[in-house]
Amino acid sequence: MLLRAQQAPARPSFEITSVKVNKSADQAYFNFPLGPGDVYSSNGGRFSARGLPLTSYLFFAYKNTGDQSQAVLSQLPGWASTDRFDIEAKTDGDPAKDTKDQMRLMMQSLLAERFGLVARYETRQVPIFALTLARPGKTGPQLRAHPDDEPCSRALQSAGGPAPDATVAGGFPALCGGFLGMLPGMPGRIRLRARNVTIEFIGQHLIANFLNRPVIDRTGLSGSFDVVMEWTPEANGPGAGGDVQPDPTGPTFLEALSEQQGLKAESQKGPAEVLVIDHVDHPSEN
Repeated sequence: MLLRAQQAPARPSFEITSVKVNKSADQAYFNFPLGPGDVYSSNGGRFSARGLPLTSYLFFAYKNTGDQSQAVLSQLPGWASTDRFDIEAKTDGDPAKDTKDQMRLMMQSLLAERFGLVARYETRQVPIFALTLARPGKTGPQLRAHPDDEPCSRALQSAGGPAPDATVAGGFPALCGGFLGMLPGMPGRIRLRARNVTIEFIGQHLIANFLNRPVIDRTGLSGSFDVVMEWTPEANGPGAGGDVQPDPTGPTFLEALSEQQGLKAESQKGPAEVLVIDHVDHPSEN
């Protein structure tokens, strides 16, 4: 009997799309955070962004983190980082499509249709960091298990959620689902915080970003956590401010990871998914 290969389900797509080259000097705009977290405002299925390069849309669509972004950038033509585009898109009104993850999938469809993007994942053996507990069975003072009975909104203030700088007891953010910046305790440091996120999320979207290498969670910790982390960035390293001198008295990133979170990153070689760009075109105007 002849068996037909099962096709992968089609990605959802926007019903209406508009892509225009932006040659103005106006500040970039987007109607919800395009970062890797779950922070999102329900907006009737509308995606609106202006003045962003293709790389920003691509990183949003595929949830690229810092370590993955460098590998993707090396595969793209120069205009993908320099030319800016305005994208307006709208769903067919289906409420199920009005989520951040659905927006990502529909952006993948839009990039394939309007930019001719052909992308795929490959699993390769690469240098990684294995995330483990610095002390068996114990986390650090600024990494706590998220209480199951504690209210936690992922909606932005504009949609009835808390303000981005609002906090709860312990200095954790009132807004959940992604990393938020906050004023550090000392000048020349970085402080980031997140609430109701997994250890895998912390590894992929904080640690991998600043160590510029894939991170595999081998802590054995399950459930979700609240985290606050403060450290001194390396001069000219990720997060370093242009005119702000790093605080020499503060902990390094790895010291803060151990002392504040009770975690350590061990250098190893292991499997990691790599986004491969096979083709991309400069889009034509509408």
